[in-house]
Amino acid sequence: MTAPAAPRPDLAPQGHPQRWLILGVICLAQLTVLLDNTVLNVAIPSLTTELDASTADVQWMINAYSLVQSGLLLTAGSSADRYGRKKMLVVGLALFGIGSLAAGLAQSSGQLIAARAGMGVGGALLITTTLAVVVQIFDDSERVKAIGLWATVNSLGFAAGPLVGGIVLNHFWWGAIFLINIPVALIGLVAVVRLVPEFKNPRGERPDLLGALLSTVGMTAVVFAIISGPEHGWVSARVLLTAFIGVVVLAGFARWELHIPHPMLDMHFFRNQKFIGAVAGAVLVAFGMGGSLFLLTQHLQFVLGYGPLEAGLRTAPMALTVVALNLTGLGARLVRRTGTPATIAAGMSALAAGLAAIAVLGRDGYTGMLLGLVVMGAGISLAMPAMANAIMSAIPPEKAGVGAGVNGTLAEFGNGLGVAVLGAVLNIRFAALVPAAVGAASLPAALAAADGPGERAAIKDAFASGLETSQLAGAVAVLAGGLLAAMLLRRAERTEAAEGRAKAVGPAA
Repeated sequence: MTAPAAPRPDLAPQGHPQRWLILGVICLAQLTVLLDNTVLNVAIPSLTTELDASTADVQWMINAYSLVQSGLLLTAGSSADRYGRKKMLVVGLALFGIGSLAAGLAQSSGQLIAARAGMGVGGALLITTTLAVVVQIFDDSERVKAIGLWATVNSLGFAAGPLVGGIVLNHFWWGAIFLINIPVALIGLVAVVRLVPEFKNPRGERPDLLGALLSTVGMTAVVFAIISGPEHGWVSARVLLTAFIGVVVLAGFARWELHIPHPMLDMHFFRNQKFIGAVAGAVLVAFGMGGSLFLLTQHLQFVLGYGPLEAGLRTAPMALTVVALNLTGLGARLVRRTGTPATIAAGMSALAAGLAAIAVLGRDGYTGMLLGLVVMGAGISLAMPAMANAIMSAIPPEKAGVGAGVNGTLAEFGNGLGVAVLGAVLNIRFAALVPAAVGAASLPAALAAADGPGERAAIKDAFASGLETSQLAGAVAVLAGGLLAAMLLRRAERTEAAEGRAKAVGPAA
C-alpha cells in the first residue's frame, strides 16, 4: 500500500507557522515598490536642474516605472504560478534593488529612465507574488485579515510617496530617494530565502509565450493612452491610436486564451458571477480612489490655496484611517459576521458618502473635507480587502499569481479611468461656467487672461463648481457600482449554496 503523502507546511490547515513574520517582510517590500509610484514627483525641480532634463524627460522618468509595471502584471503573476512564487520574489527583489542602485547613481536622463523601467519589472513581480504568497500561507479563517493588512500597505504607499520624497530631499540629494530602497531589498532577499515556502502550479503547464506578449503589449498601450490623455487631450490622434492598438491587442489576447489548452489567464473565470462581481467592485474602488485624489490635490491647491506639501499632508487622514481600521481587523470581522457582499456594499457606500461630503462640505474649507476623507478611508478599509479576497477566492489556489495579476491590473485600470472620467467631467463643467471671453484651457491660464478681480473670482467659483460636479459624479458611480458588485456576489453565493445542497441530497437519494 502506498504511504500517505507528508503534510505540506505551506498548505497546513492552520496556515504557515511563521505566516505573520513572512507577511511583515513582504509588506515592507511591497511598500517600497508602491512608494516609488509617486515619490519622484517632488524631485522634479532637482532633476530638471541637475540632469538638465526636459519636460518630456521628466514625464518618462515618472511614467516608465508605472508603464512597465502595469504592462507586466499578468505575465508576472503567471510566471510566479509556473516557476515558483519564492523564486519570483527573489528575482523581483533583486531586479528592484539593482534598478534602484542604477537610478540613484544615474548621470543622465536616459540612464534614469532605463533604471526606472528596470525597477518596474521588479515591481510587477513583487506586487503579484506578494499577494499570491499571502493566499498561500494563510488559511480561510485569517486570509481576509491578512489581505486587509496587505491592502493597507497599498493605500499607505500610494499616499505617502510625496511625503517621504520631501523628507529625503530636505536632507540629501535626489538620488537618495532610490538608494534607500537597497537595504529594504537586501533584508527582503535574506528573509524570503529563509522564511518563504516555495509553491508553484503542480500541473507544470507549458508557458503561454504569445499570451504573455499580447497581454504585455495590450496593457502597456492602454496604460500609455491613459497616462498621455491629460497632457495631449483624450481625443488627440496619439491617445486614440494608442488606445485603439491596446484594445485590439487585448481582444486578440482574449481570443488566443480561449483557444489554447494551457492559457495564461483562463477566460472562463469571467463566467463566474463571483469573479465578475469582485472585478466590477475592484475597478470602481480604484476609480473612486484614483479619481478623488486627482481632484483633491487640485481642490486643496487651486480652491483652498494650500502649497504642494501642505496639500499632500492634508490628504493623509484618508490613508491613516485605512491603516488604523485595517490594523484593528474591522473589515475581516465584518466579512465573517455579515458576509463579503454586505461588507463590500457598506464599504462602497461609505466611499461614495465620503466623496459626496467632500463635494458638498469641502468647498469653502478643510473641515468639511476632513470629514469626507475619514469616511472615504473607512469605506476603502472595508471594501478593498473584501474585494481582493473575493477575486482570489474565485480563482484556484494554483492560479493565485494570475489572480494577483488581475487584481493589480484592475487597480491600474481603475485609477486611470477615475482620472480620465472625473477629469473630463471637471473640464466640461468648468468650460460651461467660465466667462466665454476668457476661455477655459486650464484654471491658471483662465486666471491669467481674466480682466480684474471680479472675473478672477468668477473663474475660481466656476472651477470649484466643476470640482463639486465631478466629485458627485464619482460618488454616484462608486455607489451604483458597489451595489451592483454586492448583488452579483450575493447571487453567486446563493448559486453555490444551491449547488452544494443538490450535491448533498443527490447521494442520499
